[in-house]
Amino acid sequence: MKKDNPKAKSLYDLYLYLNLPVDLIQTSEGFAILNLKDVGFEVPYQSPSFRPDYFSFLFIKDGIGKYTIDEHTFQAKPHSIYFTNPSNYRTFSWEKIEEIYLITFDETFLKKHINKDIFQDFPFLLTETIQPKIVTDDFYQSVETIYLQIHQEYISHSSSKYKIIGHLLAVLLYKIKEYFWEDYNPIYEGNRSSQIVKSFKQLLEKHYRDLSSDKAETAFRVQDYASAQNLNPNYLSNVIKTKTGKPIAVWIADKTIAEAKSLLQNSTLSIKDITYKLGFSETAHFSNFFKKHTHTSPIQYRKTDLL
Repeated sequence: MKKDNPKAKSLYDLYLYLNLPVDLIQTSEGFAILNLKDVGFEVPYQSPSFRPDYFSFLFIKDGIGKYTIDEHTFQAKPHSIYFTNPSNYRTFSWEKIEEIYLITFDETFLKKHINKDIFQDFPFLLTETIQPKIVTDDFYQSVETIYLQIHQEYISHSSSKYKIIGHLLAVLLYKIKEYFWEDYNPIYEGNRSSQIVKSFKQLLEKHYRDLSSDKAETAFRVQDYASAQNLNPNYLSNVIKTKTGKPIAVWIADKTIAEAKSLLQNSTLSIKDITYKLGFSETAHFSNFFKKHTHTSPIQYRKTDLL
């Protein structure tokens, strides 16, 4: 098992990397929910460093551990809720695991099953580093009811389970937003570098939304994102790489792939139309780009999703 400089990982890849069982993880929809008690961690457990490509919530009913993201280390205690998003390198450790539910999901799942404008409804998903919050008994019980319902759907054989999970996850997100982040605005959080990162994330999201709705015609370059904040492109690139651990070109490529998947799954647009919407001049260029990042062609991806 390699432990040096791991790349961004899906939950399935991460568990393989950590030599943990993967039979509980279904990879088809970009969503998973697990009780860590069922995973088989031998406590005390310390993970190597990794960088995920998914959003996650930890609901800690009974357990004790730590998460470290960059230079920030947070204690995870009973009745705490912990949220993280893709990007930064991290490690985690557990001293006690009795009942801890982990929910992970990617951007494609959110846009397919909740709302294509997901970050407008839930801007806190753009946060970088959030300390776990210990909540009241009443609030924990209210969210516990929801995540246990999600888990029951996840392990069921219902043909509509991911649609149901999407609705339940939306309820969970609204409850968490109301409890923690009702007045949250990612632009105003943190130091100057954090503000630059969050502004970039918001503009990235808005621009691809504008591309898909024909409000914009050309994909932005790094120069365009830098100009929007009156920054030098090299400086912006350095801030993004330093704060998130991921180059700005990778952020743009990941967003392009996420939007491409969403359009292939949820629209009847031709591959040619999707090509132009996402700023590619040639279908072959888009197809090569998509295959490089997903190991399948746009046509094959659309056919697989329809099965």
